[in-house]
Amino acid sequence: MSHDSASNKEEHITEHIDDYAGHDHITIHPNAWSKYRLMMREYVAEFLGVCILIIFGTGVDCQVVLSSVTGVASSQKGSYLSINIGWAVGTAMGVWVSGGISGGHINPAVTIALATYRGFPWKKVPGYIAAQVLGGLVGAALVYANYYHAISIFEGGDDVRTLATAGLFSTYALDYMTAVSAFFSEFLATAVLVVVVLAIGDRKNCPPPAGLAPLVLFVLILGIGACLGMETGYAINPARDLGPRILTAMVGYGSQVFTFRKSLTPHRLWCPVISPILGAQAGAIFYDAFIYLGDESPFNKPCVSSFCSLI
Repeated sequence: MSHDSASNKEEHITEHIDDYAGHDHITIHPNAWSKYRLMMREYVAEFLGVCILIIFGTGVDCQVVLSSVTGVASSQKGSYLSINIGWAVGTAMGVWVSGGISGGHINPAVTIALATYRGFPWKKVPGYIAAQVLGGLVGAALVYANYYHAISIFEGGDDVRTLATAGLFSTYALDYMTAVSAFFSEFLATAVLVVVVLAIGDRKNCPPPAGLAPLVLFVLILGIGACLGMETGYAINPARDLGPRILTAMVGYGSQVFTFRKSLTPHRLWCPVISPILGAQAGAIFYDAFIYLGDESPFNKPCVSSFCSLI
């Protein structure tokens, strides 16, 4: 093994070493649990990040909408701007608790884009996505439990669950939106999201000071919600929509959360899941093709094909 390889291996190991108080030496596994934690911590960080995102995001949805009924609150608590701020706070807090451990993707579309264009290991992608979707489900479950009685008052009974409150947890396009327009709205918003995410990590552009990326993301999500969020609810994150949607199906809303407006195919899969993934790819392609100079991007790899000589 070369000196460089040995150094790289040592750096990789020491990245995961905890400094345990009271010890006069550093050990990688001071007990049995620490070994398992080391194996799970990145995936758990993604789970926790999405869970916090959903707690804030669906929490503000519930507070603003449910409080519009006098049986729930004496006056409405918030507005559409409150919803934008709540989701922005959720994104910032979710990235803050996970960014130093897992990179703070908290979005399958971002994970896939980083694997495609930034060298993120593809072997970790399935685990990240599973953790993100599960985090969305659990976060929605916690908010549903918290607002259970308010939802029942709004709906008119504990045994009544309609799409009127299912929309507090997952996204539904406005009635006038066609399949194409709903798809494009999510595609565009996610492309913008990923362009800014990549710019944040570009040291040759204008990256924020260390630790302040969540603040930039707060402004970004606030802007996307305020400017592009009305028509489809700006999922821009498959886990943000799919996890809570599964939860609503589990707690009494039934299959209607997947069959809503059967003519609008994007609301079952294309709009909140596939469109953000493709939008993220489009945003990353544009940024890397025209802006990014880092050598991990496929656009900046050495050109070895005969086609390259024609360019």
